Amino acid sequence: QVQLVESGGGLVQAGGSLRLSCAASGSRISGNNMGWFREAPGKQRELVAAISSGGLTNYADSGKGRFTISRDSAKNTVFLQMNGLKPEDTGVYYCALKGPFQTTYAYWGQGTQVTVSS
Repeated sequence: QVQLVESGGGLVQAGGSLRLSCAASGSRISGNNMGWFREAPGKQRELVAAISSGGLTNYADSGKGRFTISRDSAKNTVFLQMNGLKPEDTGVYYCALKGPFQTTYAYWGQGTQVTVSS
């Protein structure tokens, strides 16, 4: 059974940085597509960054130039480095896994809260 556990959220001032981690078990992240999503208060959950099984990355416009998604296959962990944080980055961040032949993310973590104060 696939399990994803996020960590690294917290309260940070605008302009600060956070590094989120997502530890996976039950499946190798290197063989799957991994994504970080954000659910802001009163808004729908949205994709922030993703990394494919082949290592290709893509980002929402809101995070380009500030966020970096990466993975450590040996640790079976995906990271989201967030720099230059803004109050609008506030929300619950979820890690998700999508198999190489799946069209939707099938497995989700429990989420970690990120709060950026102005």
